[in-house]
Amino acid sequence: MSNRPLRLGKKPRPLSGAVIALLVAMTVFPFAWLVLMSFKSANEIFAGAAALFFHPTLENYAKLLNPKFLGSFANSAIASTVSTALALVIGVPGAYALARPFSRKSRLVSILILLSRMLPPIAFTIPYFLLYRMIGLLDTLPGLIVIYLTFNLSLVVWLMRNFFEGIPPALEEAALIDGADLWKAFTAIILPLSGPALVTTAILCFLYSWNDFFFALILTRTNAATAPIQVVNFMNYEGWEWGKIAAGATLIMAPVLLFSLLLRKFLVSGLTAGAVKQ
Repeated sequence: MSNRPLRLGKKPRPLSGAVIALLVAMTVFPFAWLVLMSFKSANEIFAGAAALFFHPTLENYAKLLNPKFLGSFANSAIASTVSTALALVIGVPGAYALARPFSRKSRLVSILILLSRMLPPIAFTIPYFLLYRMIGLLDTLPGLIVIYLTFNLSLVVWLMRNFFEGIPPALEEAALIDGADLWKAFTAIILPLSGPALVTTAILCFLYSWNDFFFALILTRTNAATAPIQVVNFMNYEGWEWGKIAAGATLIMAPVLLFSLLLRKFLVSGLTAGAVKQ
């Protein structure tokens, strides 16, 4: 028998490291350029590469401190947070029911839920617009919350269903034997084990709602306009206000980026959850 030590993996090659570094640089460069642009004056922005060294200014951010933009920022936060919370409250129990043999034809129901996510959003534009105009939900926060909820539900169901299928049913059976009912077993055993998956699903749902531009453009005007819509308003006939566009985009990007960095451990473990079936 050979006494040579077992090699668990190959050493990383310099070429692989260079390729990874290049990909990271290509990914980060647009965001870094955007942030730098937000601290430049109009003259320095149009100077191009010659303005690599510049005098930072907060003028562009100061121009955004007005009720109109701050109100749109609040609209984005409210619509995204409420729709994400409702999607989790409704979708997580539904995903659990589809992951266990408690409901009939769960596979068919899962496919129908997936189809609602696969259809292009533009296919729902006219029906939603006409319905919202009829029932008075145009340019309202409840209208945005409902539209985000309908699309986030399918995402919650499919992500959480895959995770629940990886949890051994023996855990719930043991709880049932000890006298717990089905709801108690779900809330006391399954949900605590689902922390990483819940955080990952919540982040993805929040990202979809926060970054939405299409439905907010069609279904809002002024009262419920979100932050992305207000940033587009900086592109007018008089000219594009690049400094305010960059500052607004940076402010829109910052909360999600910070939130994801703080919860990155849960995000990584949640994305890999369910990869190995029990």
